[in-house]
Amino acid sequence: MPIKIPVALPAAKTLQDENIFVMDLNRAMSQDIRPLKILVLNLMPTKIVTETQLARLLGHTPIQIEMELVKVSREPKHTAKEHMIAFYKEFSEVHDQFFDGMVITGAPVEHLPFEEVDYWDELCEIMEWSKTHVYSTFHICWGAQAGLYYHYGIEKFPLPKKMFGVFPHRVTHKNSILFRGFDDVFLIPHSRHTTVSRDQIARTPQLKILAESEEAGVYCVSTDGGRQIFVTGHAEYDTMTLAAEYFRDKNLGLPIEVPKNYFPDDDDTKEPHNSWRSSANLLFSNWLNYFVYQSTPYELDRIESFGRL
Repeated sequence: MPIKIPVALPAAKTLQDENIFVMDLNRAMSQDIRPLKILVLNLMPTKIVTETQLARLLGHTPIQIEMELVKVSREPKHTAKEHMIAFYKEFSEVHDQFFDGMVITGAPVEHLPFEEVDYWDELCEIMEWSKTHVYSTFHICWGAQAGLYYHYGIEKFPLPKKMFGVFPHRVTHKNSILFRGFDDVFLIPHSRHTTVSRDQIARTPQLKILAESEEAGVYCVSTDGGRQIFVTGHAEYDTMTLAAEYFRDKNLGLPIEVPKNYFPDDDDTKEPHNSWRSSANLLFSNWLNYFVYQSTPYELDRIESFGRL
């Protein structure tokens, strides 16, 4: 089903080339349905890449999606100012609105304590606001660690070496509808230097661990009802995203190992295969269907009546 994004957004051309239905404003308004309003707080440095990855997954559902992009005040170094002005809103511009769902992306600031991230106060304000203005919030990687820390006091810890590659996972919370239809073992990319404590999460009564990896640790955590979902990996990554990160660091002379289970025979001269695409599509489809579409009120301002998370 279509995703409604600005026609001039670079993601629109990419998705159209992939036969993903991108709907323009006029056609969207002619349909007598209310699209799901999804807000994306994009904290990744490569804004256009992340926009496209998320729009691709949000557009693979039978539901009309209206995606809105929002930013923090920090100026990105790798995205043109003109792009940010054209397609991103300030938080103040959406503060009085309500959204069916929200995605908070990862960010390359793991080496810093949360409070030393220069936009931490802004992020806290947005996460607090999401409790009453968003029905379900989907946190990714560092965004998941930040959300777990802000909402529940769960700390992050440095890893001895980077968790880098594509790792097998299992659903550990049986009958989880977020993972309905998943294979017994499914693959997800990870790219991070920090992790969270499984014991701390297990001791937090509001949280349920839904899926884990023997090597990569806790993968997905949810509150009851899925108003908040936290995933530590990058299901949204394209086939070549890990390769781009690997060769970037290798060419800079930084210590980096070949990502696990990624290049055939661990040979970085061979082109990697995507082994997580179906899991990524199913994860986002299940989130949009079961935790957003089937649960959110038709009149969005009624979200406040559901109470604070």
